Amino acid sequence: MSSHTEAGIVDSWVRNADPWVTAVRSGEIASRVLATNQAVVDAVRAYAPRTGVDLGCGEGWLVRALPELDMVGVDAIPGLVETARAAGGGEFRLLSYEQIAAGLLDLSVDLAVCNFSLIGNESVDGLFRAAPSYLRRGGIMVVQTVHPLMACGDAPYVDGWREGSWAGFSSGFADAPPWYFRTLSSWIALFATNGLRLLEMREPLHPHTGKPASLILVGQLPE
Repeated sequence: MSSHTEAGIVDSWVRNADPWVTAVRSGEIASRVLATNQAVVDAVRAYAPRTGVDLGCGEGWLVRALPELDMVGVDAIPGLVETARAAGGGEFRLLSYEQIAAGLLDLSVDLAVCNFSLIGNESVDGLFRAAPSYLRRGGIMVVQTVHPLMACGDAPYVDGWREGSWAGFSSGFADAPPWYFRTLSSWIALFATNGLRLLEMREPLHPHTGKPASLILVGQLPE
């Protein structure tokens, strides 16, 4: 089992890169197919950006889903970046969140999007602190994440590390990454603390259950 550390997250994703690509491209993740994929595309397009960066792009599906944008996809997992580059549709770079926090991304774009890719704690804090290094003034940050009320389960509703799970996925997955749970108020504070004015929150609904399939938060840097 992966330890509850930022390194544990990366180690797990390195091991699970191939089954993840298969799951995404074959539509194995029902909530994404039914609700959350289109929800994040709609949220990005609502702000009519011309340039963007997908932070934690995985195998690159979201970059390819926004062909009207000049997009760069960034991920820390070599296998995912290689797969994204092979499929094309944009520029893909191999960088960790820690490297981005250190200023190595070298971009200035209209919009950054993080689609279920903010899993850690310190790494996420660093990524937000570095927002002025990759977003232009007035730039938009779009985050889609698990809905805190739906993802909390039976655990206390407080910030903290949780055990990962591949329940519902194929047998090809192993050693699920740990993840850092944030309450709704903590997500809001993450934006505010780093100078991002919260513009809106969306709660895409699962069409079968009628319950939130995710939480989308949109913030903006000062002009």
